[in-house]
Amino acid sequence: MTQTQHGPAASRLFDSARLGALELPNRLVMAPLTRNRAGADGVPGELMATYYAQRASAGLIIAEASTPNAAGQTYPHIPGIHTPEQIAGWRRVTEAVRAAGGGQMFLQLQHGGRVGHPETSGYVPLAPSAVPFPEQLHTPGGLRDGVVPRAMTADDIRSTIADFASAARNAVEAGFAGVEVHSANGHLLHQFLASNTNRRTDEWGGPVENRIRFTVEVVRAVAEAIGPERVGVRISPGVNVNGIEEGDTEEIYPALVKALADLAPAYLHQVHADPDRPAFARIRRDWPGTLIANPALSREEVAADGGKRQGERLLSEGADLVALGRGFLANPDFVERLRTDAPLNEIRPEFLMHVQGPEGYTDYPVLGRSAYADATAGPQVREHSTSR
Repeated sequence: MTQTQHGPAASRLFDSARLGALELPNRLVMAPLTRNRAGADGVPGELMATYYAQRASAGLIIAEASTPNAAGQTYPHIPGIHTPEQIAGWRRVTEAVRAAGGGQMFLQLQHGGRVGHPETSGYVPLAPSAVPFPEQLHTPGGLRDGVVPRAMTADDIRSTIADFASAARNAVEAGFAGVEVHSANGHLLHQFLASNTNRRTDEWGGPVENRIRFTVEVVRAVAEAIGPERVGVRISPGVNVNGIEEGDTEEIYPALVKALADLAPAYLHQVHADPDRPAFARIRRDWPGTLIANPALSREEVAADGGKRQGERLLSEGADLVALGRGFLANPDFVERLRTDAPLNEIRPEFLMHVQGPEGYTDYPVLGRSAYADATAGPQVREHSTSR
């Protein structure tokens, strides 16, 4: 049943919630958002600490995709979590968020697979099969055509699984409450799931039970490394970004969801969750734990209310938490703006990705003073009634 629009005080989005042993002040999750503001060595700097601290009022922050090894890097200035310097950089971020009044952060672990280029990572990309990325990629030297990746050997698969487990331990060392394993949006784990990118004939390819194996084994290894209560998994059923064509979506996800449920991770995070489509209802029925729903929003919906109405609908249809992305990009105080139905800042799309510096990143205005803004080092622009 669809939930009707409520006033700010009545919305369930602002109810407290539990995620395993974690207490969340509201049900709004800041979705992982790649912003290309790390150093060339993948180390998060003070600018990233400022950015996340500004958004500390989210019930849960899932920090942006970070690579578990050098070969998994997708684009320039993507953060990693596999060197001591990267761990120290992320520790500065988590400390800044706690100092700003937040505290609950997960780090998304993402290996790009064929979404990568030797000019960026120094490696020929690894993938389930030697199927090239069909689009151009940003590299330090500009846009380049995708290259033919190297099909992973059994040793490559085992070592990559181990790297995910090591990255999870590094994330906990850096102060994160847990990690999100990225098995969505056309990256390595999703490439194993999809029939057009996984043409293997061994135990890692072919029938659905083999194609889900890599995601399941990564999640298993990560859960063993840091505990299942610290692990989330992101999936994107039927999403065709980055050249992915799953081929048998309706068979993949029931099998994957069941296998993941047996590992008892903290949550499942569905991309493009839509309460009007049967895929969401089926995942909610099959998934016994916490479900984070990330709706696909039009520009008009983002501009109108940042996704508030759709978020409330998803909660009414069984989601436990709602992940929103674009609203958090342009509104450091996004939670408060939704709570009070205040106007939203407009996103400046030219500064979203593949640029450096604070413009369009940490310089969006906030409505007024707050504890988390006062605790934040870096540029703050105050406003009282108008959006920018």
